[in-house]
Amino acid sequence: ALLRTCLICGDRATGLHYGIISCEGCKGFFKRSICNKRVYRCSRDKNCEMSRKQRNRCQYCRLLKCLQMGMNRKAIREDGMPGGRNKSIGPVQISEEEIERIMSGQEFKEEAAEHTWVERNVGDSDHSSPSNGASEGNQPSPASTLSSNRSGEMTGYTAAALREQYINTSMSTHYQLLPHLFSYAAQSGLLTPQPRSLYPQSHPMVLQLVAAEDLSPLATPMLIEDGYKVSQVELFALLCRLADELLFRQISWIKKLPFFCELSIEDYTCLLSSTWQELILLSCLTIYSAHIFGDLADVTAKYTPSDDELQGFSEEGMEVMERLIYLFRKFHQLKVSNEEYACMKAINFLNQDIRGLTNVSQLEQLNKRYWYVCQDYTEYKYPHQPKRFPEIMMCLPEIRCIARKLVNVPLEQLPLLFKAVLHSCKSSLSSYRAGPPPCLVTGPLPGN
Repeated sequence: ALLRTCLICGDRATGLHYGIISCEGCKGFFKRSICNKRVYRCSRDKNCEMSRKQRNRCQYCRLLKCLQMGMNRKAIREDGMPGGRNKSIGPVQISEEEIERIMSGQEFKEEAAEHTWVERNVGDSDHSSPSNGASEGNQPSPASTLSSNRSGEMTGYTAAALREQYINTSMSTHYQLLPHLFSYAAQSGLLTPQPRSLYPQSHPMVLQLVAAEDLSPLATPMLIEDGYKVSQVELFALLCRLADELLFRQISWIKKLPFFCELSIEDYTCLLSSTWQELILLSCLTIYSAHIFGDLADVTAKYTPSDDELQGFSEEGMEVMERLIYLFRKFHQLKVSNEEYACMKAINFLNQDIRGLTNVSQLEQLNKRYWYVCQDYTEYKYPHQPKRFPEIMMCLPEIRCIARKLVNVPLEQLPLLFKAVLHSCKSSLSSYRAGPPPCLVTGPLPGN
């Protein structure tokens, strides 16, 4: 049987608990935290390491990661007894604001103020189960059949059986990771990966997604003669033309999707209007990266921002810039393949949490299908990178976050934003070739 690790701490997973693959320890911790309406505090920077050995040191960060990874508190029975409340309830994607309300205890106060209490985490240990759910010598093993009549937490499911079921048939239950940005650091003692074959359906499904992509070079002219100084207005106009071309390619992509006939035009319109910025950003970091970080970077290098533009650069612009640079470096490190990109794009697009959709259940089925297809393909293609699939999926919520924040950046600041991002990323590429990865430079930007 294929070993699976807990998406919270990296310990050996025992099944699908409250919507995500996790161990007994994290399952029990999450249940107790929600049922007892606990509010924790982090004595550090709210980004503590989560591993099997470190998970008990900070309850705040452990619960935070449970929520960000998609653990569904609504799947917990209100009476606190074993068993899920609803077998159809899967993982959830909740906003940063809602997570903060839970972590701060505000949501609990509104529900029942008299039961809210605060507990500091320093030195507190987890007593969820013997040896925190799974000891080295006595690890619970997942059931080997899908016919288990265990609770609604679906502890009888093995990941292999789940994948096979969802790849072969259309099943519901959304599965969307919501982690810290690249903070996944599972320290589990994985066995040496054994070569295995793909599920028969996975390869053709991946190829169908790749075939829907337009991999041809971008047609927007980006060649500028030497010595020409590009103005802010000219660069903004170029960015608009480039966005138009990329958006048109996304519309064409939708029509070529293998599941195009399974959803209504109204749902496709709703999905595209909500995700087009995310799709464009993802494509720029992958299949069009050579054009964006090559040709477009050369154009932005010929643009010299004024002192007023530099001084007026907003906090929103700074945050988006730093997040984009960090995301670029992560993609550069992962070297995402066209096949992985095509799967990531489909999974991100099939977001049933978008308001106004009419066929949510079908979206859930499609999302789940391609989630497992991508996992199957990645683990087959990169058997010696067991953390690759979680790391790739972690990029999606960050892309969504950047897309949301980008709309708050004033339009007149976009030329400077792109210049800063592309300059830093291109410098990073040069540094990668010359030596170790650089730190993020926050000093003044060069004029050229």
